[in-house]
Amino acid sequence: MFVSDFRKEFYEVVQSQRVLLFVASDVDALCACKILQALFQCDHVQYTLVPVSGWQELETAFLEHKEQIKLLIKQDDDLEVPAYEDIFRDEEEDEEHSGNDSDGSEPSEKRTRLEEEIVEQTMRRRQRREWEARRRDILFDYEQYEYHGTSSAMVMFELAWMLSKDLNDMLWWAIVGLTDQWVQDKITQMKYVTDVGVLQRHVSRHNHRNEDEENTLSVDCTRISFEYDLRLVLYQHWSLHDSLCNTSYTAARFKLWSVHGQKRLQEFLADMGLPLKQVKQKFQAMDISLKENLREMIEESANKFGMKDMRVQTFSIHFGFKHKFLASDVVFATMSLMESPEKDGSGTDHFIQALDSLSRSNLDKLYHGLELAKKQLRATQQTIASCLCTNLVISQGPFLYCSLMEGTPDVMLFSRPASLSLLSKHLLKSFVCSTKNRRCKLLPLVMAAPLSVEHGTVTVVGIPPETDSSDRKNSFFGRAFEKAAESTSSRMLHNHFDLSVIELKAEDRSKFLDALISLLS
Repeated sequence: MFVSDFRKEFYEVVQSQRVLLFVASDVDALCACKILQALFQCDHVQYTLVPVSGWQELETAFLEHKEQIKLLIKQDDDLEVPAYEDIFRDEEEDEEHSGNDSDGSEPSEKRTRLEEEIVEQTMRRRQRREWEARRRDILFDYEQYEYHGTSSAMVMFELAWMLSKDLNDMLWWAIVGLTDQWVQDKITQMKYVTDVGVLQRHVSRHNHRNEDEENTLSVDCTRISFEYDLRLVLYQHWSLHDSLCNTSYTAARFKLWSVHGQKRLQEFLADMGLPLKQVKQKFQAMDISLKENLREMIEESANKFGMKDMRVQTFSIHFGFKHKFLASDVVFATMSLMESPEKDGSGTDHFIQALDSLSRSNLDKLYHGLELAKKQLRATQQTIASCLCTNLVISQGPFLYCSLMEGTPDVMLFSRPASLSLLSKHLLKSFVCSTKNRRCKLLPLVMAAPLSVEHGTVTVVGIPPETDSSDRKNSFFGRAFEKAAESTSSRMLHNHFDLSVIELKAEDRSKFLDALISLLS
């Protein structure tokens, strides 16, 4: 069902009902859920929240509640979709009409009219062929590739704005949802910048204050601000040195997995004139005199070392005067809470923890998420260094392939789909920076990691080429995985909402890869 008016066709329909809310296990979905929860609270809408991590859980939850579910379906005639015959008339019908046009006119007039009809029919046939060709292209593109559109949290915030119920908290959740798409490389830089511009106008509207006594901010107020900040992960909650070493962008450009790369990092710090003692202690404990111009110093030195995109457009939030977070900090913290390898709770418990961390009343959970994120980022860079130094990334012809073996340090951190996808994207970036083979720079990556030793399964993820310059991030691996498994009768489970992530029996991996090579060659 396509919804053109979110207010009338969605919200006003469910507003008078008890709502069953299925929420996927990703940060953008959590943010959209928080906005919807706030709207439901405003309008006293009763709802049941069910977290689902994949298609199987969605089907199970649907079957459990199907007796209470009313499907909202529009008939085709309501959608006003024109029939094929309304667009193109049959050629036989045209001939009949042209045969009945004889009215005793002069032969010359008949010839002129006949010529005009022939030209018109020819043009109609050409338009019909062009329409069918365009339709085939659109359907092929739609069915063959997977790509992401506008953030769900942004869509929900637009709904809240249309209802005149948008709050600063909702705006922050929309910002975090968009940042999640950017952090996970789901959208292009152009799409990200465009959506940042949309949200920036809302930030100005919600956070504009005149500096007078009547508009003085309270000590514990929430303030959101737009800024050009450093492209360094968690640097305000970490040391600058750790952040530089564990940020994918800088680690790949410096090639920190090599001795030469470590030397380049030391040269970079020396060029900025920052003492190692200051760089290796917590950012909050650095000298104020150094922090004042730190962004400009880092950007200036980064340009000398070939890193032109060291600063990015982003947003930050202040809770009072003590707590400040960048949108990317919240994304990493929430993602780490949701995919936590800790065995002290179920997947639902981790989901609830991640959802709670988005509320300003649960800052302790957010800080716990930041610590988990640091552990995850360290493990990611160590795994990338191990893969590159031991040449685990190999060319299989049409794509690159890398497999993490059972017993690899921290391997269980990458059994979950989002963590493995992020590792794969960062690994591909680092490999492209390290290899001298021009052809390999243009190849996609397929990566596998152990999922369950007991069941003998692995998680496999496909990442499109790093140099993809299209207007959106297309992934063709969803259909490719399906066809490869089908042709070899491999035991595969396509359970995740991200179609480029599958679960595969370890013993079927070899024949599955052979089929994939043959399919993509």
